[in-house]
Amino acid sequence: MKQILILGGGMGGLVVANELKKKLGKEHKIILIDKNSKHIFYPSFPWLMLGLRKPEKIQKPLELLRRKGIIFVNDKITKIEPEKKMVKTTRDEFSYDYLVISLGAELASEKIKSLSNSEYNLYQFEDVERLRDALRNFNGRKVAIVISSLPFKCPAAPYEAAFLLDYYFEKKGIRKEINLQIFTPETLPMPVAGQKIGEAIKQMLEERGIIFNPEKKINSIDGKNKIIMFENNQKVQYDMLIYVPHHKAPDVVKNSKLTGETGWIPVNAETLETNQKNIYAIGDINSIKLPDGKMLPKAGVFAHYQAEVVANNIASEIMGKNSLKEFKGDGLCFLEIGFGKAGFARGNFYAEKREINMKKPSRVWHLSKILFEKYWFWRYF
Repeated sequence: MKQILILGGGMGGLVVANELKKKLGKEHKIILIDKNSKHIFYPSFPWLMLGLRKPEKIQKPLELLRRKGIIFVNDKITKIEPEKKMVKTTRDEFSYDYLVISLGAELASEKIKSLSNSEYNLYQFEDVERLRDALRNFNGRKVAIVISSLPFKCPAAPYEAAFLLDYYFEKKGIRKEINLQIFTPETLPMPVAGQKIGEAIKQMLEERGIIFNPEKKINSIDGKNKIIMFENNQKVQYDMLIYVPHHKAPDVVKNSKLTGETGWIPVNAETLETNQKNIYAIGDINSIKLPDGKMLPKAGVFAHYQAEVVANNIASEIMGKNSLKEFKGDGLCFLEIGFGKAGFARGNFYAEKREINMKKPSRVWHLSKILFEKYWFWRYF
């Protein structure tokens, strides 16, 4: 019997656990460890923000995986010891034959100076709920969406938020009174997707009256006076501030000595293997350099596809089959824009000349995202 440990119950961890169980059956032990008791479907956050989803509809207890024969351990991981092939948690320790690290990126809001509780973290479940409630009674005029640093997961998320807020205020009949701006260190929206996509999204923002402010690096927040201070001494006042926090690798990963100069875990771009035998890193926690020197974006779709590759290759090795697969760098993304429409982009990020194409926003792609949300919970729980 082989024992496979999966660290993290997000998109990547959930997929790799399911795929391994399907391929290996009852003969081998699959253990998933996460400090959180529930799996949250983050792509639904924009809908939660507008009150279009109830919180309980976008999360499921990871305990349900036990019905599939996957062992779930709800505990905090305290140490990863590659040399001993051991993972320690608060209450226990686990040996492994194979280790899949899918712990994602840790949010580090504390890196923004003077941040208070009056702002809203776009990636924090509780903050998105607070934002939903605040929007219902909002009577201000200046709304700022700030991307604090790069990289950040789900590169489309802050732009989806901007489009959906535009839609929300339009629906309430107050859009003309709202100054809606987005501030980012990026030169264009979603720059890794290429200039064509970036220019298209920038134009869509301008057409909707959303002011795009590129190459803006936040220095601090004056919550009392509601002022954002940027590195060039520019000051911007706001009534509502929504922000994308700094992202970092969890300390337990850094302490494992698996991270590289980027602060994330370097892996083989095709197999997701780390520099340690039988240890894989998938999703936001890993670091993959693209042909043009940029890094592969942190997005759920990559965690999903990488998980399928890793599960296949671990199962193939255990069962003595010669059916290895490679992650090819394919990615896709929905972009909700409100009014019952969404855009849809897809392409190959490993291509020498990256060509990411986006379909014109339509109801078809909006409905496709709704169906994917339903499919996700049906398929993996």
